[in-house]
Amino acid sequence: MNPPIATAARLDSDPILLPEKKSTQRKAPARADRPFKGIALILASTVFLGCSDVTAKYLSASLPSIEIAWIRFLVFALIMIPAMIPGSPLYAMQTQRMGLHLLRGATLVGSSLFFISGLRFLPIAEASATGFIAPLFVTALSVIFLSEKVGMRRWAATAVGLLGVVIILRPGTSAFHPAAIFPIVSALAWGCTLIMTRMMSGTERAITTMTYSAIAGVCILTALVPFVWVTPTWQDIAFGVLIGVTSTAGQWIVVLAFRYADASVLAPFQYTQLLWVSILGFIVFGEVPDVWTVTGAAFIVASGLYIAHRERVRRSQLLQLAGETSPNA
Repeated sequence: MNPPIATAARLDSDPILLPEKKSTQRKAPARADRPFKGIALILASTVFLGCSDVTAKYLSASLPSIEIAWIRFLVFALIMIPAMIPGSPLYAMQTQRMGLHLLRGATLVGSSLFFISGLRFLPIAEASATGFIAPLFVTALSVIFLSEKVGMRRWAATAVGLLGVVIILRPGTSAFHPAAIFPIVSALAWGCTLIMTRMMSGTERAITTMTYSAIAGVCILTALVPFVWVTPTWQDIAFGVLIGVTSTAGQWIVVLAFRYADASVLAPFQYTQLLWVSILGFIVFGEVPDVWTVTGAAFIVASGLYIAHRERVRRSQLLQLAGETSPNA
């Protein structure tokens, strides 16, 4: 899955929110306030991520989900090899949080597996729209794991997003497909991934996080893929490589976008991915989103945008508080 980044999915976060730590690791590049460049990068990333999702759905007709994910993560790992070689200018294996990196990689694998499994049975617009509830899970999980305080307005926005999911899935009716649970579980796994990203923020570079995610993904899926192996054709391999390249490129462009703008600025534009998958879904599979999917997606998008807005407000309050308590203030 290539899920949303609305609620602080930044891999290099604000040092003001965390105590300064001494480290011999190279620091992340400084951020620059260039919102238009950030927006352009996010729009570009949605094209890559949308193509990855559509290709995964196409390939799911001939290969098991585990095998598709394995090819994707294998390509991901091959791309990240320069960051694994000691002495390389890109070497990024130094870390004080290896266990958390590997656990994050495991949840990333789970997110990918469940999403691809859902694509086999669901229209891609429906699966993608449902997957965009990840910010709702981040809101709930941040209370448990980050001890964050969530106000009534964010809880209300979360409830609106969940209503959108109910509208799309219509449980209890003949339109409900059991596979609709897969994108929800995928979004939950992605929410856990984002929470762990926050936990490591301020000490870990983006390239380090991506490198360990690639390693964890390949190791887990290599252990699983022999049990479901289907010999792929050369065409299947080509499409698998395309998934790996486009998803890795899309995620990396997202990381770059956050160097130039905050999540609250970028959030509205990430939802253009729904437009791309709907267009490509129609061209490739002849799928047209029904009125329920469009209506439910509108609820989910509105919920995600409001949560991103509240994140911006909360961050501004923290920055103001930090300025007031500074000895130089």
